[in-house]
Amino acid sequence: YHQKICLHCDKVNRKSSHICHNGGIYKRPFKESFEETPMLVAVLTYMGYGILTLFGYLRDFLREWKIEKCHNATEREEQKDFVPLYQDFENFYTRNLYMRIRDSWNRPICSVPGAKFDILERVSYDYNWTFKYTGRIVNDVINMGSYNYLGFAENSGVCADAAAEMTLKYGVGVCSTRREIGNLDKHEELEKLVAKFLGVEASMAFGMGFATNSMNIPALVGKGCLILSDELNHASLVLGARLSGATIRVFKHNNMQSLEKLLKDAIVHGQPRTHRPWKKILILVEGIYSMEGSIVHLPDIIALKKKYKAYLYLDEAHSIGALGPTGRGVVEYFGLDPRDVDIMMGTFTKSFGAAGGYIGGTKELVDYLRTHSHSAVYATSMSPPVVEQIITSMKCIMGEDGTTLGQERVQQLAENTRYFRRKLQEMGFIIYGNDDSPVVPMMLYMPAKIGAFGREMLKRNIGVVVVGFPATPIIESRARFCVSAAHTKEMLDTALNVINEVGDLLQLKYSRHRLVPLLDRPFDETTYEENED
Repeated sequence: YHQKICLHCDKVNRKSSHICHNGGIYKRPFKESFEETPMLVAVLTYMGYGILTLFGYLRDFLREWKIEKCHNATEREEQKDFVPLYQDFENFYTRNLYMRIRDSWNRPICSVPGAKFDILERVSYDYNWTFKYTGRIVNDVINMGSYNYLGFAENSGVCADAAAEMTLKYGVGVCSTRREIGNLDKHEELEKLVAKFLGVEASMAFGMGFATNSMNIPALVGKGCLILSDELNHASLVLGARLSGATIRVFKHNNMQSLEKLLKDAIVHGQPRTHRPWKKILILVEGIYSMEGSIVHLPDIIALKKKYKAYLYLDEAHSIGALGPTGRGVVEYFGLDPRDVDIMMGTFTKSFGAAGGYIGGTKELVDYLRTHSHSAVYATSMSPPVVEQIITSMKCIMGEDGTTLGQERVQQLAENTRYFRRKLQEMGFIIYGNDDSPVVPMMLYMPAKIGAFGREMLKRNIGVVVVGFPATPIIESRARFCVSAAHTKEMLDTALNVINEVGDLLQLKYSRHRLVPLLDRPFDETTYEENED
């Protein structure tokens, strides 16, 4: 069922109506829905995986006896007595399930991944073990999968012109680390601009978003420290936590009772065996969770953080630029003070149409990381044209380019998101996440429908991302749409009509709580001003 989330009193009631106007700690309506899987669908999904597993074992038996050709990579004959390089189940899943739907991923595109893109057509004659290109290009495929939230991933316009000019002046690569001779004036300019954008004292930029998490968390915590991590955190946060050597405890997604219990236990009992106090307690959360489309309950987490004297690490990879009246992310979305978040992390790979990541916070924090972060000391500096792309797009969002283009894009994204989500719900699909999240997961469940949905959508010139195990729980396969400010209403309507058609074809309309269409509601009525009211 839909969740009715009343977060200021931290109660979750399972009801079909899920609208809650929060008072107190929340200054704006906060609406999320996670409809339960219908029992019949869950049973059929388990049955589907069971049948696939049985056939997989049969095919493995045939391969073992050389009746069926074995395509997968195996150890050489002289290595047969070695410990296997891969776990048996991972091999089994790859051989017998993933390969059959492998054509749904790694599709090569040959244009800018904007609102539309061109894709190279490929075929397979051996059940997706190998692919051959036909030489044909499928043109003008509507892009519903890229993280291009504000539409800055483009090959024309002010950002592309600025990046091209910077390439001619500085070149493409720096070929050195920041600590040696790779520190450009543009890097300094970028970090000052990011700090201003976030409303913090200082910031530092990194060349890779994944490494921003995985290399900086170990610099902040270590042995004798405790990390409290949301169960749905991204792999980069999980890897960074593991590399740190700190003790890791996981709390249920967005569940404040679970987090508070862990905080209480950590303070009461201290470290295992010795019961000494923890050196630090660090809470790891994301702004928007990229597989669920949910938004972090940040006001509650900040309240708990202050109450128990913990530190907060906020990953805004998907929320920076995409949330808030002026695109400042989840902190602005809730109307909070950036100084209440100890470490503000984000990436430039989504809303800014570039590459890399950043850490923002106090000057002491940034100075410490410049010395102790492996990513800061050993990694090559960011490419100058990439830096210029970020600077230009960020100034556009801030309005420092003298136009209102950035603000219009932020507003357009908010309108597109609400329109797209509401239409899918009206059609009868199960949609996860927050009404304001541009990440829109649509549940598919059954394994055969993962590949079928991606193929049928591409046949109709819509490019989508389908997601299955291990990126999601094994029975919660889904299609994940990413809405962009670059999408026009006509593009969204075209995509929605195709999704509706394919949904009927594959019987994907599982929802038991269909919304009533607002027939006389204008497309652009959804605004932040309306939400405030």
